[in-house]
Amino acid sequence: MQFVFQTVPCVHMEWGASKHIAKICSDKFNEKNILIVTDAGIRKAGILQYAIQSLEDNKFNVHIFDRVSADPSETVLLECVDFAKKAEIDCVLGVGGGSSLDVAKLVAVLLKGDQELSGIYGIGNVKGDRTPLVLVPTTAGTGSEVTNISIITTGATTKMGVVAHQLYADIVLLDAQLTIGLPKIHTAATGIDAMVHAIEAYTSRHKKNPLSDALAREALRLLCGSLIKACRDGEDQSARENMLLGATLAGQAFANSPVAAVHALAYPLGGHYHVPHGISNALMLEPVLRFNFDHAYRLYAELGEAVGLEKKRDIREQATDFIEFIVSLLERSGTPRCLRDVHVAEDMLPVLAKDAMKQTRLLQNNPVDVSENDALKLYEQVF
Repeated sequence: MQFVFQTVPCVHMEWGASKHIAKICSDKFNEKNILIVTDAGIRKAGILQYAIQSLEDNKFNVHIFDRVSADPSETVLLECVDFAKKAEIDCVLGVGGGSSLDVAKLVAVLLKGDQELSGIYGIGNVKGDRTPLVLVPTTAGTGSEVTNISIITTGATTKMGVVAHQLYADIVLLDAQLTIGLPKIHTAATGIDAMVHAIEAYTSRHKKNPLSDALAREALRLLCGSLIKACRDGEDQSARENMLLGATLAGQAFANSPVAAVHALAYPLGGHYHVPHGISNALMLEPVLRFNFDHAYRLYAELGEAVGLEKKRDIREQATDFIEFIVSLLERSGTPRCLRDVHVAEDMLPVLAKDAMKQTRLLQNNPVDVSENDALKLYEQVF
C-alpha cells in the first residue's frame, strides 16, 4: 500500500471560539498587522464583531477587505492583494464561505514573493512561502478551509484553479455559532455540497486511500444525520456543529482523494447561469450516482452502512437503498430538483455538455469514463 495524505496542521473547534481568536492566533505566530478577507454580507450581519474586538483588544491592527463575491474574479483578488500590500499586511484571516476563503488563501501566497497570478494556476506552481493564514468558515459546505485548492473566475464562463501545499492554512477555526442564522436554502445547498465531497472522495478512481475513506464515511454520517435538522431548526447547536465538522472532514477527504463527475457537470451551471455551487451539485448528484452504479455499487453499499442503513445480503440492493436515501434527503432539503427550476434553457444543454468535457482534472477521477454524449444525457435527465 502506498499513498500520501496531507492536511492543515491545526483545527480548533469550539462554540464561540471567535471571541478569543486573538489568543488562538498569537499562540501560533507573532505577526499583528492582520487583514480580514470577507464579503459585505458577512460584515453587515455582524458576524465579524467578536473576532474584531478580540483582535483589537490584543493589539492587532485590523484591516478589512469585504468586496469578495460569489465566484470571485481575478479583478477582485488582485484588488485585495493591492489593498493588503498598501496596508503592509503580515497575516491573513479569511472569514466566510468558500469564495472568501479561496481569496484569502491566494492573497496570503501573493503577498510573499514576486510571482504573478498567471504563473501559479495549475498544480504545484506556487514557489516559496506565504504569510501566516487563518481560515474561519461561516457555512458548512465547501471545505475550503482545509483544502489546498483555490478556484478563481477568469472569464465570463471560465474558472481556473491553484493547487499547492502553501494553500493549507496554519489554523482552521471551526465556530459553529457563526453559522446560526444561515438561511434554510443556503444550509441545504452547502450541506449537500459537503455530502458530494464525501461521496466523490470515497468513490474517486485515483488517490483514494484509507485515511480519506475514514474521513469521508464519518463526514457523510454527520451530514446525513443533521442536514434536515439544521434546515428545520437553524438554532440547533448540535446539528450546526455536526454540519460544520462534517463539511471540514469531507474537505480533508477530497483534498486528498479528489472529486469527479458531479463537480465537472456542476461547474458549467455556475459558469453560464451563476447557479450557486451547492445547488448545482445537488442537481447533478442523483443522475451521476445512477450513471456510476455498475462501477461503484460496492462503495455505495459501504456508504449506506456508514449512514446507518440496514445491511442486506444483496450488495446491489443495498447500494440502491443508499441512492434512494440520498435522493430522499435532496427532496426533503428543498433544493431545486430540475435544471428548468434554475432557468436553464433546453437548447443550452449541448453547450453545458461540451463545457463539462473541459473539466478533465475532475472527470479522470470518476469511477467510469464520461463522454460528451453521456454528459448531455445526464443533463437531459434532470432538465
